[in-house]
Amino acid sequence: MASPGDTAPEIFGDEKVSSLGEMAYERLLDMMIRRELAVNTVLQERPLAEFLKISRTPLRHALNRLENEGFLDRTPGRALVVKAFSTRELIETLHVRAVLEMEATRLSIGRIPPAELDASERDIILLLASDTPTAEDDWRIDSRFHGMIAQYSGNAVLAGMIETLRLKTHMFNMFRVPERFEVGHREHLAIIDALRRGDAEAARNGIRGHIDNVKTSIIDKLSEI
Repeated sequence: MASPGDTAPEIFGDEKVSSLGEMAYERLLDMMIRRELAVNTVLQERPLAEFLKISRTPLRHALNRLENEGFLDRTPGRALVVKAFSTRELIETLHVRAVLEMEATRLSIGRIPPAELDASERDIILLLASDTPTAEDDWRIDSRFHGMIAQYSGNAVLAGMIETLRLKTHMFNMFRVPERFEVGHREHLAIIDALRRGDAEAARNGIRGHIDNVKTSIIDKLSEI
């Protein structure tokens, strides 16, 4: 019988691969955050697949995502290694996000179609009412909200920079900082209200406070590790 790490027939459908890849991504990211995978550790597919009890196909999905998000690097010999996890870099990233998203919010005032604001608001309300919200739903709806503001800033470079920086802080989702789930989305609703009213100052202050609160929660979480 083939072991979990063998390359023997991988007949998972796309949905199964995606689910297992998400599980592997979350597990490996947790291990890096907790320093259970030390900096410069070489990540080899077969041992990792056996450890996680999954096929190498979904594992590759996880590793590719971690590499794309800047948590892994490649040596000159093309081996994947764990990059230094810098708390300072994370906090500085959130600071830059606040600056950029405040500007995007200012630029987007009066430009976001009411239907877009309504749809984002509806998604958030439905998520908050859900008995079993998932990290995937949380990220999707969070991305719609922040992406909406970035898109309607009218500045594609600014929007691209915001998206890149958001990926760097995506590791701290609703499962790692659960105290931010409800309050964070209610902050979103308050910002949507300010945008709908055309209150630029309230909207900018709202986005700044929202990201500052995320930063505080992450600092508190890292201090516990």
